[in-house]
Amino acid sequence: MAKQISSLGYSVYFEDDLASLEQLIVSNGYSQVLVLVDRNTNDHCLPILQTLLPNLTDYDIIEVDPGEENKNIDFCIGVWKTMLDFGVDRKALMINLGGGVVTDMGGFAASTYKRGIDFIQIPTTLLSQVDASVGGKTGIDLDNVKNIIGTFTQPQAVFISAKFLATLDDRQLRSGFAEVIKHGLIFDVNLFNRCKNIDPTKDSLDEIVFRSVEIKNEVITQDPTEKGLRKILNFGHTIGHAVEGYSMLHDENPLLHGEAIAIGMICEAYLSFKLNGLPEEDLKEIVSIFSERFAHYSLSADSYDDLLTLMTNDKKNEANKLGFALLSAIGACTYNLYVERDIIIDSLDFYKTLN
Repeated sequence: MAKQISSLGYSVYFEDDLASLEQLIVSNGYSQVLVLVDRNTNDHCLPILQTLLPNLTDYDIIEVDPGEENKNIDFCIGVWKTMLDFGVDRKALMINLGGGVVTDMGGFAASTYKRGIDFIQIPTTLLSQVDASVGGKTGIDLDNVKNIIGTFTQPQAVFISAKFLATLDDRQLRSGFAEVIKHGLIFDVNLFNRCKNIDPTKDSLDEIVFRSVEIKNEVITQDPTEKGLRKILNFGHTIGHAVEGYSMLHDENPLLHGEAIAIGMICEAYLSFKLNGLPEEDLKEIVSIFSERFAHYSLSADSYDDLLTLMTNDKKNEANKLGFALLSAIGACTYNLYVERDIIIDSLDFYKTLN
């Protein structure tokens, strides 16, 4: 059954058949439609879109390489140049069909091209459905610092269809599930408890995807530009983004976003226990849920300086202090907490001991 959530001037549609998308395109009278894909979504998701929208035949495709390492200014310049080659004007529409890399970079390219054209997000991974596609954040990475260049620009709509999840492998599903667990940790203990009994590679995810987007939407509508409450969505991300950036630099098969954020959430749960009153039994539950679902990542003490350097570039920092959102209990989170480097190192050591 189709559902809908009202967000910051647009709607998030939960429709397996994308029934409202064609109507939206027609009613706005766009001069041109562009579909941004990467190689994977071009092969696996574009055919689904074409099947669901057989009347959408007049559009241009822009393809980028998949992977977080390609979410940078060079690829974005390539998107802009292709838009120029296609003669795109300000009344055009860009449909971003893909995971977080496509929706982040596509949103950024659209929001800045000729000072902004309309765009629609169709997230095709579990991670992007519950995280990157909702909230109006667009962005690209710079020197392995995540999303350091970007805008707050709202899409015309977001369309979430479970049909695209069938194209994902188990690793991608588990990666996206990490962000669902995060929403439970920061906001809804009942969602967290439900997550303990869900296998994202086997079980239906419709209800928890909807609840996860509901939570994120409730947060972002209160704080659209991350001045306060929205910072709780960054739980696990100060350390997790640094681990992700480090892995992209040093690993032949880098960590996926959710895998890195799972590490970050373990470390930041430890900081929450040490600094913010998180009960020890909650810390143990958090360690358990991630350790059962994600392989341990080998963190060397030799990596700590690099990780701390990456953390110093995080957007939550102020006056050269490292900013965190930390839990006070499962389902409750505090933001604007600043942590000394030696305690951060303790949290990394804590993660190492779990192997």
